[in-house]
Amino acid sequence: MNKVSSKVSKETAAGDEHITSLQNPRVKNVVKLRQRAARDEQLLMIVEGYRELRRAIENQRKPASLFYCPDLFLGKNEPELIEKCRAAGAEIISCAPPVFAKMAYRERPEGLLALVPQAKLDLAGLKLPAAPLLVVAEAIEKPGNLGTILRSADAAGADAVVVCDRCTDINNPNVVRASIGAIFTVPVAEASSVEAIEWLRKKKIQILAASPHAKLDYTRADLRRGTAIVVGAEQYGLSERWMKAADLQVRIPMRGQIDSLNVAAATTILLFEAARQRGV
Repeated sequence: MNKVSSKVSKETAAGDEHITSLQNPRVKNVVKLRQRAARDEQLLMIVEGYRELRRAIENQRKPASLFYCPDLFLGKNEPELIEKCRAAGAEIISCAPPVFAKMAYRERPEGLLALVPQAKLDLAGLKLPAAPLLVVAEAIEKPGNLGTILRSADAAGADAVVVCDRCTDINNPNVVRASIGAIFTVPVAEASSVEAIEWLRKKKIQILAASPHAKLDYTRADLRRGTAIVVGAEQYGLSERWMKAADLQVRIPMRGQIDSLNVAAATTILLFEAARQRGV
């Protein structure tokens, strides 16, 4: 037994519940929480992995419970993170490897999986600076794309992401995974497109939409003022409602034969142009 496993085993012996049965009700409930209906009913989300859980803790998102398996740890910092979860009031449960493998959704589990209360945030709850930089994601279908958008929003210093007319649950474990925990670092609000457009108008935040038919290159748009970069569904792009509402329509020049980019890739390009202009 290595030093990490030995340390955690002593903690387990000191009082942590230890699960060895695949039929344990706690295990069955975690598996159940892979479904959106169960997550919404219990107002919980699954956070799996060291980096994701660390970012949740660092951003005051306290887990309700934490399941861990020392045999699956990848490094030496897991025990410290477990103790931070314990200090935050989480119920700590150790698991045998087969038990953890049943709960995990990753091909290579890292031995840490937490249940974290969902954060419900609406537009009124967003606290924005002057000249904010926002991303509005309309009807994004793939969890991986939404997670990548969140990751890019964090990297470029965006102030918030607004998810409109959602197709993908923002609490989907694959959103958490693809964002590498950025779902905890960037405020995420939900609204309908109608509500979001009205809110942006009231806040005097310009709406920027990317279109291959636009005449203005994205590098020539002024993104230093309050700006909402609006991106749409993977297959159909932005709806007519958002295209009509846009104050600016810009294009990302395409030099090859492909006439469109992945929505997350396009969002990243526009975000980092805004960051460049703002001196980030």
